[in-house]
Amino acid sequence: MRHSLLLASTALLMSVPALAEEGMWLPGQTPALGDKLKAAGLELSPADLGNLKAVPLNAIVSLGGCSASFVSPEGLVATNHHCVYGSIQYNSKPGQDYLTDGFLAKTYGDELPAAPGSRIYVIEDLRDVTAVMNKGITTKLSGLDRYNRLEANRKALIAECEKQANRRCDVRPYFGGQTYFLQQQLEIKDVRLVYAPAGGIGNFGGETDNWQWPRHTGDFGFYRAYVAPDGSSVPYAKENVPYKPKSWLKIADKPLREGDFVMVAGFPGVTQRHWTAAEVRHNFEQVYAIDQQLRADYSAAIEKAVKGNKDAEIKYASILKGSDNYKKKLLGEIAGADAIDLLGRKDKADADFRAWVAADPARRKMYGQALTDLDALVAESNQARVDNLRLATINRAQLLSAAQLLYRWAKEREKPDAQREPGFQDRDRLSMRERLTQVERRYDAGVDRVLFQQALGEYAKVAADKRNAPLEAKIAELGMDRLYADTRLGVTADRLGWMDKPAAEFEASSDPFIQLAVAAYPGQKADEEKAKERAGRLQAARSFAFSSSAFCPG
Repeated sequence: MRHSLLLASTALLMSVPALAEEGMWLPGQTPALGDKLKAAGLELSPADLGNLKAVPLNAIVSLGGCSASFVSPEGLVATNHHCVYGSIQYNSKPGQDYLTDGFLAKTYGDELPAAPGSRIYVIEDLRDVTAVMNKGITTKLSGLDRYNRLEANRKALIAECEKQANRRCDVRPYFGGQTYFLQQQLEIKDVRLVYAPAGGIGNFGGETDNWQWPRHTGDFGFYRAYVAPDGSSVPYAKENVPYKPKSWLKIADKPLREGDFVMVAGFPGVTQRHWTAAEVRHNFEQVYAIDQQLRADYSAAIEKAVKGNKDAEIKYASILKGSDNYKKKLLGEIAGADAIDLLGRKDKADADFRAWVAADPARRKMYGQALTDLDALVAESNQARVDNLRLATINRAQLLSAAQLLYRWAKEREKPDAQREPGFQDRDRLSMRERLTQVERRYDAGVDRVLFQQALGEYAKVAADKRNAPLEAKIAELGMDRLYADTRLGVTADRLGWMDKPAAEFEASSDPFIQLAVAAYPGQKADEEKAKERAGRLQAARSFAFSSSAFCPG
């Protein structure tokens, strides 16, 4: 299991055989680590590692879910094979199987548009906005009011940041919501596939795992970033030109030697280092076990449904790889936790902190109630996580997911932009369209039906009061045959055509998947409000409890 002090932002990981340091750090923390970095063999100035506008960090980019780096003055980007896999799949079809054969663009003109929604993000700024995020936050607020106030503050910060052209901004919580950072990035929307090795190299031996070392695969691929001739970030157009980055990394011409300094700069996912012992134990003993099984069953269902159908095999290759990859990650984390007695260590750290609080009346007064509240909320949240794993499987039905997305888009458009839910504002329109477009190369009606029926079986395992009764009733009323025979959502033009229709047209529609989305909406909104209330209360308890650095010892 990877430990860190970081939530979804740039990090530095130092590891050498003689002096290995476990953890992740924000760029701004590197000057304070200068002595350790120098002792480990760093020859650069530690201060330079905290500068997002200078080499080497300004050559490191995010793909939205993967780290990558510029490696040429012409916008060439190197990343992992699995990070370009979705674009390889999207551009493949029977008779043009880049998944198996690989792909090489010999000229700029041969480069292929990446899968819809692909992005290259160049980070420009990372600043503490905790004071602004906490504006209007008081202990008197309910959980829901606290959540909504934090969300309003977050949207205001993002809106101000995105007044700059071509920028994509976000505000993310750190240390259980005690601290917030605004992340500003240049968003490059025209991304093209340049090179991907053949499947036998990129996925040598058929190994699904990219989480463990050593590995013996050609796990790499290349994109290129493009912009308009005037340098602005625009979607794909033939007249666009390669982006010229301010810096790029050079490929090493000498192998590593024992004891060499190694640093990794990138955009890791999330860390659960701040979780309580109860959360960690529940995660490993219940959530991971259920999640791993759900993914194993999902993968098996896909493999069986696409067998003998080359077009369907290609369409579901990226989905299958993602499922298998994450399943292997879960198994690896479980094995890793067992190997280091993570649960025992976490229990001890948690007990030590609670003993520290109990030993002093002032600390009991300051942290006691927050800990009591946090324990109760953790128990509530743990059960919700298990339920949500099974409930979420229903979204594997791609036309149902598309219908729900479209109807929600129509409902949110009834509000002023600043009051819409994240993901449904004007800033999200292009990504929404691209997400809906992706379906055309990742959907087969026969396969989708099989996966939908499997998901309904998992959905039914959740207690009846947690399920969406109107949705279930509508599915039973319509039946599977009608759902897939009478819908037009499988046609891209028809699907995209719903983006500008008002909610009233959805409510009057005879399309069966649209009817499902309309039936499900009230229950989904009610569940969402409950989740927000819980999240607000959890943030209050966790952030206050974490105001003591002793909560996360070691």
